[in-house]
Amino acid sequence: MKILVLNAGSSTQKSCLYEIKNNILPENPLEPLWEGMIDWGSGNGILKVKANKIKQEIKLESNNRPQGISQMLTTLVKGETQVLEQLKEIEIVGHRVVHGGAEYSTATIITPAVKEAIARLIPLAPAHNPAHLEGIEAIEQILGKVPQVAVFDTAFHRKMPRAAAVYPIPYEWYDRGIRRYGFHGTSHKYCAERCAQILGKPLESLKIITCHLGNGGSLAAVKNGISIDTTMGFTPLEGLMMGTRSGSIDPAILIYLMREHNFNAEQLNEMLNKQSGLKGVSGISGDLRAILTAIGENNQQAILAFNIYIHRLKACIGQMLAGLDGLDVLAFTAGVGENAALVREKACTGFEFLGLKLDLEKNVSHPMDEDIATVESKVRVMVVHTEEDWAIACESFTMVDC
Repeated sequence: MKILVLNAGSSTQKSCLYEIKNNILPENPLEPLWEGMIDWGSGNGILKVKANKIKQEIKLESNNRPQGISQMLTTLVKGETQVLEQLKEIEIVGHRVVHGGAEYSTATIITPAVKEAIARLIPLAPAHNPAHLEGIEAIEQILGKVPQVAVFDTAFHRKMPRAAAVYPIPYEWYDRGIRRYGFHGTSHKYCAERCAQILGKPLESLKIITCHLGNGGSLAAVKNGISIDTTMGFTPLEGLMMGTRSGSIDPAILIYLMREHNFNAEQLNEMLNKQSGLKGVSGISGDLRAILTAIGENNQQAILAFNIYIHRLKACIGQMLAGLDGLDVLAFTAGVGENAALVREKACTGFEFLGLKLDLEKNVSHPMDEDIATVESKVRVMVVHTEEDWAIACESFTMVDC
């Protein structure tokens, strides 16, 4: 069975094709047969394709996104990156959808009603949900009635207890949809399951904190196999300090900026989502690699930005710890979590009272899908390569296969 995955961001459209043979999901993630990525950040967009050990870069003919998706999928059946005789060989299409609101707690076959719900939630994910709809509708035009599945970032967090989900504002707003939704759910779910698999223990027996650290970042507390708390909330702005996002701040700051400095909603959104975080404090970049380089040059603003980042990360680990009644696994995933050994080291420092002991040599040895705690550590420390696209393919396969 061939499954196409579309993972749309605010300025990118990533895609890959998997083949599940004999209709049996393998224990470990498969390598995609083909990968495509459109970067809409410049001009008409750039398409990068990888298949058959060949990499291609193509300048798109226009900035029309549905046309760009069509051109991307053409590389599946033509040229040096051809892996299919015809697009009709694709049997399922899975989509990452950032916001599924309170309605969807599992992956869902896409129907007109599901499309309407994704559209209705655009105000809560204005940079992402429109792109998901574009991808869904483009597939309808190109592949007709092929089954499409929405895999929601919010779904994994839908079983959070209300004590974690309800904000302490007038309760009527909860009834009207203002609640903690949480994000990166597909990654958190995969990471927790992968930790259990590597350790050879039932997921339901483990108390896990998963740290999805990329340009955006969030933590989740996983107990009995479900998310019981997470750092992101009504939107992906809450929680950790991130690359360009502020994370949680005193909400009265916004009132002050509006009253005393005449900020409007758009200016606040621009500042908090695009000009804050590592970029805002350092004045250099939202990319942690650039911050670490500047620290090596003794840049004081970069040092401050990094110290705040670590302080907020450790505080959020403590926040997740509070509801778990113990900790078996602390897991790091995504770009920063997988590659920044210094972040992992600093994040673990101070949690020795839990019996956590990091093996410093393992930590700097580029570990992947490995336990980097010492033998005597009471808490396992895992580095897990996130496989969001594979997780989307598996959930899509399960939905259609059943």
